[in-house]
Amino acid sequence: MLLLIQYTILFASILILVALGGCFAEHSGVINLGLEGIMVIGALGGALMMRYLPGTTPAFLMILLVVLASTAAGVLYSVLLAVAAINFKADQTIVGTAMNMLGTAVATVIVKAINIAANPDDVSSTIQYVNAKTAFIINIGGFEFNWFMVLTLIALIVSYVVLYKTRFGLRLMACGEHPQAADSVGINVYKMRWAGVLISGFLGGLGGIVYITAGVSEWKFEYGVAGFGFLALAVMIFGQWKPTRIALAALLFGLFRALSNVYFGFDFLVKLQIPSGVYNMLPYIISLVVLAFTSGKSRAPKSEGIPYDKGSR
Repeated sequence: MLLLIQYTILFASILILVALGGCFAEHSGVINLGLEGIMVIGALGGALMMRYLPGTTPAFLMILLVVLASTAAGVLYSVLLAVAAINFKADQTIVGTAMNMLGTAVATVIVKAINIAANPDDVSSTIQYVNAKTAFIINIGGFEFNWFMVLTLIALIVSYVVLYKTRFGLRLMACGEHPQAADSVGINVYKMRWAGVLISGFLGGLGGIVYITAGVSEWKFEYGVAGFGFLALAVMIFGQWKPTRIALAALLFGLFRALSNVYFGFDFLVKLQIPSGVYNMLPYIISLVVLAFTSGKSRAPKSEGIPYDKGSR
């Protein structure tokens, strides 16, 4: 049971971070379907940092540098969406889909090139970070406490305060609801949408490094992030684009995802003779069911996905 709680909180942390990223982008008026690709690129940045940092690096400095590398990579990759969707008014769905495919391909090529340069016989897309990973984990009475859980809680609180208690957050949401009205009172809609997308990249990149370090000491980048970017979008919609509800939805989805990791730890599950693969599919099945029953009542920002035209009213 302790292991189930541990994995539930860890997977929920990933979903919270990425869903909050999508929340900021959509509140600004931009649909970020490229969260999957942003997670992969963010994970690549953090994994490379862990690979090349000396093993003697202090834990605090290790965490700080890895977080900076993963978030910076996520922000840089999200610029593609911002330029295409905001400046060139491209179809946001197509751009996001392209980013997802490109992210995994780019990460795989980069890692393979690095491995071949180090060893011509190594053509894998795997990065090992076994020594660095221990910096993120503290064992407390059998419970593996991960510092990323703390970062997620901080991100959740900060997101709530920023969205509902600051001028920036209110302006951001105004741009996603009625950008023409926001523009009429002096708010630069383009800048606010850029801010929303870049914050989305920041949180998505952080979610990526949390995902690949969740339970393993190496990662094969051609695997991507197993659809967690899309699952985070489902969490965001189920959470009604509100940080507190997103957190509750993430715990629910995280629980079902955690079941697949602790499947063999529960004898009654094994006796049911249900293949463990079924438990891997549970979060995605649940997301389809939940969205089928709740999407009709969802209230997305009114102007999300609609390129802003300053001349239209």
